[in-house]
Amino acid sequence: MLVVAEKEIGGLMTPEAAFDAIEQVFAAMASDKAYNFPVVREAIGHEDALYGFKGGFDGAALTLGLKAGGYWPNNQKHGLINHQSTIFLFDADTGRVAAAVGGNLLTALRTAAASAVSIKHLAPKGAKVLGMIGAGHQSAFQMRAAARIHRFDKVIGWNPHPEMLSRLADTAAELDLPFEAVDLPRLGAEADVIISITSAFSPMLLDAQVTGPTHIAAMGTDTKGKQELDPALVARARLFTDEIAQSVSIGEFQHAIAAGLIAEEAITQIGAVVNGTHPGRDGAEVTIFDGTGVGLQDLAVAAKVVELAERKGLAQKVEI
Repeated sequence: MLVVAEKEIGGLMTPEAAFDAIEQVFAAMASDKAYNFPVVREAIGHEDALYGFKGGFDGAALTLGLKAGGYWPNNQKHGLINHQSTIFLFDADTGRVAAAVGGNLLTALRTAAASAVSIKHLAPKGAKVLGMIGAGHQSAFQMRAAARIHRFDKVIGWNPHPEMLSRLADTAAELDLPFEAVDLPRLGAEADVIISITSAFSPMLLDAQVTGPTHIAAMGTDTKGKQELDPALVARARLFTDEIAQSVSIGEFQHAIAAGLIAEEAITQIGAVVNGTHPGRDGAEVTIFDGTGVGLQDLAVAAKVVELAERKGLAQKVEI
């Protein structure tokens, strides 16, 4: 099998390649050419960690595999980021293991690419202000991906721990965009596009705070109980996600579903907009993309990085 080390990913995978891979796999999912396997996600009772598996099969690209890993909230003491993962690809014709790929940077890139796909297809016309909720490790990737796909004039941001906002300010400066720290009512009122990327377990952005045409990419909720948005805000928006089954069980829309505020039929796969079989925003005041993170996203970017690594001679061959 081929091994692509984590240290090689940054020099191989570009935001453009990640965006194209994610947009294509979303389209394949909506066309019923690709599907995800049931997610396994467990608290292991050690180091407060969540560990699990996400996998799937893309029949269009013949990509088969899984990502193993999870969230270790105490990793700072080890000098490591909290999210740790490895992606394994298998030959769809024989079932033999084909590749093992470092998944940490790829997870951040594919998550950012997913929100960028939603911004491309759902942002209100003339959107100028990007609002960022959350200033953790992935926030910089999110901002860069959003700015690459859409021209913003300004970034405004909020984080429950204000001392972390320097990450957003530094990233905005890197993108030559002005940045301002604001409170949530102002963020909801002024931002045309909002990206939330936190690990919250209670709603932060409230219904009354969001005014005017707005697109929200809710990217932090990937576990039962997590929550970033007011269910009343979800109930009045036009709703999109990567995978409906995952959205209503572990994604942002789980709470509005549980409260009986929305029906599963109100949620559309973003791939249908990519494919042109759904009109997308189509006059809606508020749109929300629930980015739960599916295994097929990981496989898509891993397959691309293996291709690039082989081309550049950076894939190690190992017999197993």
